[in-house]
Amino acid sequence: MSTETPDSTPLMTHLKELKKRLGIAIITYILGVLVLMNFSEVVFEFISVPIRDALPPNTPLIFLNAPDVFFTYLKIALVLSLFATAPITFYQLWAFVAPGLYKNERRAFLGYFVSSLLLMLSGAAFSFYIVFPLIFEFFLGFSTDMIQAMPAIKEYLTLTLKLLFAFGMSFQIPIIIMLLVRMDLVNIQGLKDKRRYVIVWAFIFAAILTPPDIISQTLLALPMLLLYEVGIITARMSLRKKDDTTENNEENI
Repeated sequence: MSTETPDSTPLMTHLKELKKRLGIAIITYILGVLVLMNFSEVVFEFISVPIRDALPPNTPLIFLNAPDVFFTYLKIALVLSLFATAPITFYQLWAFVAPGLYKNERRAFLGYFVSSLLLMLSGAAFSFYIVFPLIFEFFLGFSTDMIQAMPAIKEYLTLTLKLLFAFGMSFQIPIIIMLLVRMDLVNIQGLKDKRRYVIVWAFIFAAILTPPDIISQTLLALPMLLLYEVGIITARMSLRKKDDTTENNEENI
């Protein structure tokens, strides 16, 4: 009769390890929020540059309710901490999953993670430096001598984070396509045949994720379509590399 207790099973061991890794990541994230609250004002000054450049000189940004400034800075710290503590969070994830991966799977995991992070940052940079100036100039262009814009910081931050997230996520399209193709859930020819549907859905998603203006919607939809084509190209190259590797391994057997 086995004397092995439930706590000694591999499943319980993995769950305890996962709990430990998640605990470290969460505590690190909370500490990051507490520290970064001290820098939220500086960060907000930076991310408010696009709208301040579009406003007349010396136009202030306002807050409508007493807690708005505090919660604006808190939200900034919450988002900043995600990125600032990302290396530690990733290390905890990596330490948990790496022992169960083969060497080639570890390389693929690292490659997808780094590529995904770079694409997300590229999407955020594209929205901040190209999209924001255009849409704020468009919206604020309706001001007159009698009607002057005085943007509220809470609404501005909400809009900014929404657009940064939308563009950051849309730039993940090549990675998603590569993963779907590698897992044989879709094929290259099928992706090509669905281009006309992708065009329609790109503009639908852009309309949902962006303000109701044609500029931001178009500036989100067009990169999504371009990245869809990039995803097809990179997936095709990945498959060729995979086939070449398979052939070399068969020849070496």
